[in-house]
Amino acid sequence: MVGTQQQPLQVLNALDVAKTQWYHFTAIVIAGMGFFTDAYDLFCISLVTKLLGRIYYTVPGSPTPGILPPNVSAAVNGVAFCGTLSGQLFFGWLGDKMGRKKVYGMTLMMMVLCSLASGLSFGHTPKTVMGTLCFFRFWLGFGIGGDYPLSATIMSEYANKKTRSAFIAAVFAMQGFGILAGGLIAIVISSVFRARFPSPAYAVDPAASVPPQADYVWRIILMFGSVPAGVTYYWRLKMPETARYTALVAKNAKQAATDMSKVLQVEITEEQGKSLEEMSGENDSDETSDSMRTRRHESQYGLFSSEFVRRHGKHLLGTTMTWLLLDIAFYSQNLFQKDIFTAVGWIPKAKTMSAIDELFKIARAQTLIALCGTVPGYWFTVGLIDIIGRFWIQIVGFFMMSAFMLGLAIPYEHWTTSGNQIGFVVMYAFTFFFANFGPNSTTFIVPAEIFPARLRSTCHGISAASGKIGAIIGSFGFLYLAQNPDPAKTDHGYPPGIGVRNSLFLLAGCNILGLLFTFLVPESKGKSLEEMSGENESNRTSV
Repeated sequence: MVGTQQQPLQVLNALDVAKTQWYHFTAIVIAGMGFFTDAYDLFCISLVTKLLGRIYYTVPGSPTPGILPPNVSAAVNGVAFCGTLSGQLFFGWLGDKMGRKKVYGMTLMMMVLCSLASGLSFGHTPKTVMGTLCFFRFWLGFGIGGDYPLSATIMSEYANKKTRSAFIAAVFAMQGFGILAGGLIAIVISSVFRARFPSPAYAVDPAASVPPQADYVWRIILMFGSVPAGVTYYWRLKMPETARYTALVAKNAKQAATDMSKVLQVEITEEQGKSLEEMSGENDSDETSDSMRTRRHESQYGLFSSEFVRRHGKHLLGTTMTWLLLDIAFYSQNLFQKDIFTAVGWIPKAKTMSAIDELFKIARAQTLIALCGTVPGYWFTVGLIDIIGRFWIQIVGFFMMSAFMLGLAIPYEHWTTSGNQIGFVVMYAFTFFFANFGPNSTTFIVPAEIFPARLRSTCHGISAASGKIGAIIGSFGFLYLAQNPDPAKTDHGYPPGIGVRNSLFLLAGCNILGLLFTFLVPESKGKSLEEMSGENESNRTSV
């Protein structure tokens, strides 16, 4: 029989051409709420670090409020990324071994429990509070890490070919709402406490500027991250295993057909649901069956094989390097935009505010950036990615991020003078817009589309973990690099750095390198997952 396709591909083809249905949107919400929680948990810490410094590290008699020491600040900001990196590698691998669904519930429950635990502490000394916070934020990050490869893989394997990337982008776009929610929750909580427990500025009365009730504020903000994750836990457990994992990895095409018929109302015929062994027994001679089995065996190359390197080595290099370089810039901007706003005068000096006033103004500034730049960028990607394609969105995004960062860095003295701060904030918002209408979205989408089903979650986890290395470099490095070169003007406890201006030049350089590595990544617009991964070749027989 010439050109006979193995039957699981007929099942998967039925999914590729299926019309968009209500369950697609349900899957976006279920997977997306995980990302909403991920973003909230990862970025809300940047809102409360100034408050933590005032509560636990204010030195009596100091002319300025307390701040977290460099090593403590680095740990509090970066420990979740270390956990995320570990979780991406571990759960990415586990998702390919045990299946997407079984592992999916584990990650969400870990996020719920560790979000709650992050707001608790053993003892009242700075060391015990920060130690507890870092411990639970590591494991929170570990659960968040698993959400990256699993959410992307599940959405890519559920979606039809026409709107696949838009659906994956929509899941990732919930990250923007998570960042926005973090700012809004901080605004609400700080407003309530500011009204209920008014306090003077630090310059007026240092001790009274930090009311005892301020210790509850940061805890409530961190613990709120458990709410959206907990709400969707039941529905996440009800999702069936993806058809591609069941058919191509578990080798149970009948079960794949049954599962997809239930949730997507795709009509799968009895013939399409038969297993490989049944079809080969009915339609092929012994010689053909032996040939088919040999071909299937040859196609099951591993991650560390020369065959994988030949087929997908440069693709994995492209996805890992673009994500790493993007996250150096993206997380530097997100975690330390409060310091940049202070440097250009958009947020007043700390000593002119009380502790809760400072939190309110930091949250307001970050919420404005999220609303005007971050969230719209994500949804431009959702609307245009299946029209423009992944490659060009990523190229243009990296280029425009570089252009706007250079536009901030070259005339930096102009932006810091009185009256020009609003222009700086607008330019800064555009860098966020083109990060999200660009590589921050596409680096998440592409690894879920171009690798074989049995390695898809693992390769996405490796790519995402590479991004978290970039996030660690950004979050740890920028703490020191952005310090003023003048030792008299650095934050307490920090050595002189290269300043915000030169740091922006470095971040622009990272974006240019990311643009160059994009040329290693293939365009997947309009192609099925099996076409991109080469699984069509290994699932086809001819005599």
